[in-house]
Order: sequence, then C-alpha cells, then structure tokens
Amino acid sequence: MQQPNGVAASAPLTLDGEGNARWLQRRQQFSAADASTRAALLASAARGVRADVVRTIRSAGLGHIGGDLSVTDILVTLFEAVLQIDPSQPAWPARDRFILSKGHCAAALYATLASCGFFSRERLAHFAAPLSPLNGHPNRQKIPGVETNTGPLGHGLPVAVGCASASKLAGANWRTFVVLGDGELQEGSNWEAAMCASHRKLDTLVAVIDRNRLQQGASTADTNELEPLADKWRAFGWDVQSIDGHDPAALLDAFTTPHPGRPRAVIANTVKGKGVSFMENGVEWHHKVPSAAQVEAALKELAA
Repeated sequence: MQQPNGVAASAPLTLDGEGNARWLQRRQQFSAADASTRAALLASAARGVRADVVRTIRSAGLGHIGGDLSVTDILVTLFEAVLQIDPSQPAWPARDRFILSKGHCAAALYATLASCGFFSRERLAHFAAPLSPLNGHPNRQKIPGVETNTGPLGHGLPVAVGCASASKLAGANWRTFVVLGDGELQEGSNWEAAMCASHRKLDTLVAVIDRNRLQQGASTADTNELEPLADKWRAFGWDVQSIDGHDPAALLDAFTTPHPGRPRAVIANTVKGKGVSFMENGVEWHHKVPSAAQVEAALKELAA
C-alpha cells in the first residue's frame, strides 16, 4: 500500500516538524487563554481528531469507532493541555507517561499523536494496512509516543502502577496517566493493580475510566454490573472524581488538581460514538465501519 505522496505503508514513523510546531503554538495559546477560550480550543481540537478518526476507520475498513469517539475528549485534553511531553524527543526521561489500556481504540490515539506532530497525519491512511507500524493495537517499538503495547484488556493499569512506582522510587516529578474502558474493569488484574497503587500511595498516578456503558455486543450492566463504581474505587483507597467526560474544564480540573497520598480515579461519563448523532449510544458501532455516505454525514456534523 502506498500513500498519495508515495511513502510506503511500512516506512518508519518520523517527526512531522510542521505538525509539531502547530501543536507547540496551540499549547502556548492555551497557556495564555482564559477558561472559556481554553474550553473552546480543546473542543475545536477534539472535532479535528474525531474527523480524522472517521476518515481513518473508513479507509482501513475496520476499527472501533464508537469507543474512539467516546475517548477523544480525554485524549485531546491530555495531549493538548496536560501531559509534559516532547514529540521531538519521545523518550525524554522527564516526560509524563501515558498508557491507553483500551488499546483497541488505537485510531483515536494515533489521530491524537499525529495532531501533536509525533508523525504525519497523512500516515493515518496506513492504519491497519499490511506491514504498517500503525497496527490495530499500539506498539511501543514502532510508534513514537506509545509507552507500552496494549490490546489484551486488563494490562494497562498494572503497567501504569509500575511506571508510577518507578517515578516514586526515583524521586522524579513525572506523572502517569492511564485510560481504561469500563468493560475492561471486568478483568480482575485491574483490581489487583488498584490495591497495589493505593498501598504504595502513588499520588502521581491518574486512572481515567471511559465510562460509556457499552462494550462489545451489549451494555456493561447486562454483561457484568460495575456499579457502584465510584464506591469500589474509594474502597480500594483511591481519590475519586466522577465527571462529564466531554467537558474540557472538568477534565482539566480532574487531571491537574493534587491528590496527595492517593492515586486518583477519574470516572469520565461519556457517550459511545460522541459527536456523530447516528452513532451515539449505538452498541453496533463498537465494530461497525461507516459507509461513504455515513462518513460524509459524520464529517458534516463535526464541521458544524
């Protein structure tokens, strides 16, 4: 498979200098803005990422578009306004660590990384193509900005606990953020990790639950009831915030206010398929690929 510009799908991903410069400019603009302008900037960036996700899934003919769209505001807020990172130095030792535990929503992560300049947005056309580094699940050896390989659910939080433990042992200031799906919380490994994080008082660790209430084929409640979810995290010794996962101001506050002595769980209440009316809250959009006409309609909504 070739891109329009002739780059092979298998070519390594490299820094997009112009994209990185635009991201740096946006971060400077964000820093100088008031609260309402900040929210508008994040909302605009999220619309752009959602549009890229829709095009990417259509081009590949596969993906997890509903979850991609539900998690977009979380990813955009982190990468545009919170994470201390440098796309020109993906392995910068002092960087904050980000882990997408729900690795099946890789298209949203890739679109977000591309918007920061980790690699060119044009490379999104290679998502899930043969030999492409942009696999259906993130691979840290192939994609700059990816901290750990994810896909099998229940692995991301344990790795994040390891990262946060390393930061504490080193006396470092970098933080660790991990995003989990709510259906993923049915995996017992998460609760073992949650217990360990509380015991170690990992207050540089933030776990974000993309609480869209739908998983493959059914609702989380029908599959394995999670409620009372906030109380469960509190019982494991975590600081807990339940917020609107599509509200940039609420996300910013949850990601940046201190939580001394305890890790934080952010239950981000979201809508599967958010931003595209005919996809919202539709369990079939866990896997479904939009038609050409549906892509056109979706992009029109996102541009409005």
